[in-house]
Amino acid sequence: MKIYLVAGEISGDILGAGLITELKALYPTAEFRGMGGELMKNEGLTSLYPLETLSIMGLLEILKHLPKLIKVRKHLYQDALAWGADLMIGIDSPDFNLGLEKKLHEHGMKTVHYVSPSVWAWRQGRIKGIKKSVDLMLALLPFEAEFYHQHQMPVTFVGHPTADKTPIEPNKTAARQALGLTEEHPIIGLLPGSRGGEVARLGALFLQTAQQLKALHPQAVFLLPAASTKRYAEIQQLLIEHPIKDLQLIQGKADLVLQAADVCLVASGTVALEALFCKTPMVVSYKLAPFTWWASKFMLKSKWVSLPNLLAQKTLVPERLQDQANVTQLTKDLNQLITQPAVANQQTQAFYAIHQQLRCNASKQAAKAIAALLNRQT
Repeated sequence: MKIYLVAGEISGDILGAGLITELKALYPTAEFRGMGGELMKNEGLTSLYPLETLSIMGLLEILKHLPKLIKVRKHLYQDALAWGADLMIGIDSPDFNLGLEKKLHEHGMKTVHYVSPSVWAWRQGRIKGIKKSVDLMLALLPFEAEFYHQHQMPVTFVGHPTADKTPIEPNKTAARQALGLTEEHPIIGLLPGSRGGEVARLGALFLQTAQQLKALHPQAVFLLPAASTKRYAEIQQLLIEHPIKDLQLIQGKADLVLQAADVCLVASGTVALEALFCKTPMVVSYKLAPFTWWASKFMLKSKWVSLPNLLAQKTLVPERLQDQANVTQLTKDLNQLITQPAVANQQTQAFYAIHQQLRCNASKQAAKAIAALLNRQT
């Protein structure tokens, strides 16, 4: 069995590694090739490109890198065929992977897409192309699976791997001890995202908000985990312009930071879901390039963008986007969570119920669904 996998982000690398582990249990002699990060490579993937090749955000940014992306996709397409892959699994990165899946599917290869694109929220017309390109969609979230069922698209809800790995009851004391912290002072997590564009747009804003919170809560300690060595260096530069007393810049360990924090300010995306699993009250913020934001307003079909709110189907956590993502508003929101425990508790109680719903042993469920697909079509 030859399985081709393509992931382009840190979250995809985590998903891919777990999936490879379970696929190896079902197919002990399987070979894995494509593109992924260190975790997938550690599980046996032969990767042709580094993970960050696809980590590009925004319409104009993608256009700038389009020639390179087209070249990479063409090479992966040719390589998958030359290698004789039995199956192609695209992990997230839909704007890149769905095109690759389409070409390979047209060539007769079985295709799976792991992590639904936000087709339920915007550009819903994409479902027609997805149905022609993908034999099976693996959805992490229940409302995604409902959307595909409505459009007669083969889909399996597998749950979320991070929900599986994260204990239902977080151990805040142990996380703080692991980070060398005490219980005495308010601890505030700052997580501006793992991509360079996110740090460029949110980094200074998050630090300026921290400065305001420090003035309100002089004993507060701030934790900022950098997703990579590149992000670490970028944030170090920002701290020269926006210095904050009692801020720890940490290499990695976002999971420990989220467990240790009393409240957190996070970029919209996977990290908001991770904060939910850690039962940490949060404020979600995001900024896009101006043109991308303008274009998105015409295509967005959902009332919310953050995963906690989408899963709750209500405004469970504050979402501050674009112009609303300013120091005054973010400081006000976070200060409310710090000073009004009842407000924070409303979030955490809902987080418990959502966490239970998403605990399904996702990697195993995904591998079983893939095996069922292969058995049906062989």
